[in-house]
Amino acid sequence: MTDVFSMTREPLRWEQLATYPPRPFVRYRAEAPGPLRIARRSPTGGRPATVSILIPTLDADRGGYLPRLLDQLEYQTYRDWELLLVAGDRRQGRALNVAASLATGGYLLTLDDDTRLISPRALESVVIAADADPTIGAAGGINLISPDAPPFVTRAMREIPRRTTAPVTTVTDSDLAEHPFLLIRRDVFVAAGGENELIPRGLDPYLRESIRQLGYRIVVVPGADYSHWPPPTLRKLLAQFFRNGMASAYVNQHYPQWAIETPADHGPFRPRVPRLQRVLRFPFRLTQALATGKPVWFLCQIAYAAGFFRQWVGPKEGV
Repeated sequence: MTDVFSMTREPLRWEQLATYPPRPFVRYRAEAPGPLRIARRSPTGGRPATVSILIPTLDADRGGYLPRLLDQLEYQTYRDWELLLVAGDRRQGRALNVAASLATGGYLLTLDDDTRLISPRALESVVIAADADPTIGAAGGINLISPDAPPFVTRAMREIPRRTTAPVTTVTDSDLAEHPFLLIRRDVFVAAGGENELIPRGLDPYLRESIRQLGYRIVVVPGADYSHWPPPTLRKLLAQFFRNGMASAYVNQHYPQWAIETPADHGPFRPRVPRLQRVLRFPFRLTQALATGKPVWFLCQIAYAAGFFRQWVGPKEGV
C-alpha cells in the first residue's frame, strides 16, 4: 500500500493491527479477522481534538482522490481536529466503527475517501451549527457540482436524485445529510449503536433513523459545501448501480427491517414504504426519467433493477 502525503509532504504513519479493536458500543457487529491498517494525523500537536475525522479507504489512494482530500483538510479554517484513516476493510460501517472506537473528539466527522471539500469553512460551519443546538444529532453539508467536474459527472449529478443537495439558507431538517460529509455527536453515535456492520448497503438511512429514534434532529447546514462525484463514465456508473441493486436485494432478503426510504428532498417523509408500493412506482419513475430528459437516470434505474433481480433470483452471500 502506498503512503498518502499531505500538502506538507509528510507521510502518514501506518499502524498495523493484527486484530480489530473492541467496539462494545456497536449494536450490530460483524467480526472479521485482521490485519487492518490505521493512520492518524492532527494539527493540534497530538492533544485531544474536538472533532475526529473518520475516513474509511481500501487502498489509501482512491485514484488520487484521497491525497487531494487530505490537502483540502489542511486549508479548512477549523483546525481543532484529528484524522483517523482506516485502510483495508470493505465494510464501510465496520471501518467507521473502528475509527470511532479510537477517536478522542466529542464530534465525529465522516468523509468518503473521494469527497471534495469546496468551502474552506465547511467543517467550521457544521461545528458552529451543532454547538448552537444540542438537539442536532447529525449535521451534513451541501453536496454541489464542483467547478472541476467533467461533463459526464456534471450531467449525472444533475439527473440522479440525491446526487446534489438543494441549497438552503438556514439549518434545515433533511434526510440528505450523508456519510461523505457528516458531523455526528460522539455520544449520540454511541447511544445509537454505531454503524450497522451487518448490511452492505443502506448505512446512511439506517444511521439517520437510529439517531432520529433517540429524539435528535438530522440537518443540513448552509456554507458546508462539498462535492461527492459519481463514477466518471457511464459504464462505471451503471456497474455501481448494478452492485447497489444486488446489495439492496440482499438487505431486503435478510434484513427487511432495515430497508428504509431515501427521499430526494428536504423535510419530513415516511421512513418505511411497503414493498409492493416500491415495486409499483418503479415503471412510473422510469417514465418520468424519460419524459423529463434524464437518460442517464433512466439507465441507472434499469441497471439497479437488473442487479436487484440478479440477487433476488440467484442469491449470493456476502454481497
